[in-house]
Amino acid sequence: GGEQQMLAIGRGLMLNPKLLMLDEPSLGVAPVLVERIMDRITQINKMMGTTILLVEQNSSDALEISNRAYVLQTGEVVLSGNAEDVSASDTVRKAYLGL
Repeated sequence: GGEQQMLAIGRGLMLNPKLLMLDEPSLGVAPVLVERIMDRITQINKMMGTTILLVEQNSSDALEISNRAYVLQTGEVVLSGNAEDVSASDTVRKAYLGL
C-alpha cells in the first residue's frame, strides 16, 4: 500500500535534501492513495523548497504536479518543456494520457 511509499519518502527527507529523487512513487499503491502521495510531493516542494525529480508512468498525475516535464522514449528525450505545454501536446495526449 501507500505506507511503504510514504515511509520511503520520509526516509529520503530525513537529511533535509535540496533534491529528492522519486522513482515511481505510485507503483503498487491503491488509486485512492495515489492522490495523497502526489499531494505530499507537492507540499514537500512548496513548503520545504525541495526540488523533486519524479520518474512516473502515471503521466497524468505527474504532469498535474510538475513544473517541467521530459518525455523519454527508449531512453531518449523526445519532448521537454513546462508541464502544461507538454501535457497539451497531441503526441503526449494520445500516447501517454490516452486522450
